[in-house]
Amino acid sequence: MVTNTMMRLRSSLLPLILLATTCAWGDEGIWLFDRFPKARVQKAYGVTLPDALLERIRGSSVRMNNGGSGSFVSHDGLIFTNHHVASECIQQLSTKEADYLKNGFQAASRDAEKPCPDLEVNVLLKTEDVTAQVKASSEETKGDAAVGGRLTRARMAAIEKQCADTTGNRCDVVTLYSGEVFHLYQYKKYTDVRLVFAPENAVAMFGGDPDNFTYPRFCLDISFLRAYENGTPARVAQYLPWSRRGARQGELTLVSGHPGTTGRLATMSELMFDRDVAYPFAVDSLRSLIDSLLAYSATSAEHKRIAADDLFSFQNSYKAYSGFLAGLRDPDLMALKRDEEQTLRSYAASDAKLAKSYGGTWNAVAAAYAGFATFYKPYSLLEKSPARGSTLFALARTLVRMREEGAKPNESRLRDYRETALPPKKQFIESTLPVYPSYETLVVAHYLRTLRDTLGADDATVKSVLGGQSPDDAARHYVEGSKLGGVEFRKRLLVDGAALDASHDPMLELARRIDPEARRLRTRFEDKVESAILESASKIAHIRFARYGAEAYPDATFTLRLSYGPVKGYRNAEGKEVPFQTTFAGLFRRATGNEPYALPQRWLAARKRLRLNTQFDFVTTADTHGGNSGSPTVNVRGQVIGILFDGNIESLPNRFVYRDRRERSVHVSTAGITEALRTVYGASALLRELGH
Repeated sequence: MVTNTMMRLRSSLLPLILLATTCAWGDEGIWLFDRFPKARVQKAYGVTLPDALLERIRGSSVRMNNGGSGSFVSHDGLIFTNHHVASECIQQLSTKEADYLKNGFQAASRDAEKPCPDLEVNVLLKTEDVTAQVKASSEETKGDAAVGGRLTRARMAAIEKQCADTTGNRCDVVTLYSGEVFHLYQYKKYTDVRLVFAPENAVAMFGGDPDNFTYPRFCLDISFLRAYENGTPARVAQYLPWSRRGARQGELTLVSGHPGTTGRLATMSELMFDRDVAYPFAVDSLRSLIDSLLAYSATSAEHKRIAADDLFSFQNSYKAYSGFLAGLRDPDLMALKRDEEQTLRSYAASDAKLAKSYGGTWNAVAAAYAGFATFYKPYSLLEKSPARGSTLFALARTLVRMREEGAKPNESRLRDYRETALPPKKQFIESTLPVYPSYETLVVAHYLRTLRDTLGADDATVKSVLGGQSPDDAARHYVEGSKLGGVEFRKRLLVDGAALDASHDPMLELARRIDPEARRLRTRFEDKVESAILESASKIAHIRFARYGAEAYPDATFTLRLSYGPVKGYRNAEGKEVPFQTTFAGLFRRATGNEPYALPQRWLAARKRLRLNTQFDFVTTADTHGGNSGSPTVNVRGQVIGILFDGNIESLPNRFVYRDRRERSVHVSTAGITEALRTVYGASALLRELGH
């Protein structure tokens, strides 16, 4: 699945967000809406895309705070997204008695729609260039990248706060073109989001982990949510009309969503760092965690239910990182990237002015990554993604850091605790999240064991958190003694700083014991790595502007982008033709009755009533990435004809180089969705709202 892997893992490592060259492959491009290449599309496909159409797509697109995308498909705030994007909400709403992941959910009326405990939806309202207000001058930084980084973060926070205080909107300053451009994004935010419909996990994720990132696929990976305002369904100005016919071979599609990160024009130093340090560590860590969750899931049906959402997310991340790593270990891909970089370096060297100002830039990047390699693992474990899977630890760290950062001026806080970032954190603390002690003990024990085995038993932080105990015993101490699972207890600590300071809740103590070293490593990363890389990336962007011009797209930043490409099959590595679509008939042929190829009983019962030749899933050449999950697939008339949910395994190296020979994005067809809603689920009210 193409959910935003890096964001789900809470990665704070920024890739080099560099300017793309104008020499694009085929349908390459994750375009800003105001720079969408309409002329290029018209030349290639003979299609004119009116500004009004692009504006409707833009205004209908939504971003989920959990790293996914979606779209409005009715005036009454109905949101169309993936099942795997909504699955966190579905899991949180489920109980042993009412397992909505397993059995699905369909609200009998709007009064029965269920509020998601911890979901925020954003709709982009406007963007504004604030580069002049953000960028620090050379006189201010005096050549010190760390000083420049701090000034940049402080000014971004100040601009965001002023915007939020003035408008009441969510305001984010976004770095584009590696620090050459800064845009202020204003979003309307919906914090009351409710579950309307979700199919059974068995058909939404049909094929499970074995089929993930493959094609052909047979998944009904969809859900419907609804945005509410003041207790009533939101009345939205823009939405996308529903087409029940689905996709036609060869037709041009538009995909609007929020890709998280790409590394199309990362330097060779960054690519080698990812290949040799970051990705192998991520793959090994995820494999170990997955094994623990599989063992836990095998102990009971309830444990299987509890772990299901996290397990799939970690398996998805493992497969994604494995695909990225395979791409970076491909000699042909790396040779191509090396040639691209050498071309740019030769151009810079041939220009005396560029050579004088920027000649040492690539060496500076290499030095920054060489330094990062010496502390990446402790930084990852203690700061970037500590205690992965533990709700209790996430709650504890959020409370501890909100307290400490709240005492500082807004411009001096950690960026993720600036004033405008606090409302979602408050919502998280006050939400009715389920907490399962047995599962918490499992993931915390796994984390403590990983800390000990990676950093060493003699590491000061390891000694502090273990306190002479084994990882299993320490985990039981931290989890079983904690009261953070109680929402009223958390609410009291949130508003009563003295009570928080005085509390010796074990999970708060764990967060406090990790925090000093985590903060030290974060400061080291921001001052020695992030600031140096962004300063150098800005210089490389200057060279790219000089060499290629300015009309191109920046790398992904989890902001709204528009991609395009036709519906198109391909020939696989074995030379076999892979059709552009699958059908319900193929689904039933693929079903074996054994997980993960077992269909829900209601599907088996509906088989004779279904039109088996109905289009189910299909593929396009659209340029999509993690974070695009849930993106609407739209035809040139502005109708939804599908929803993006995955890419094939061949597409994973497209993170670094776009190719479209066998690389494809995978979508669920509205033809199959409409047929399923009508024949399998009897969702007549939902179909009427969709206009059918």
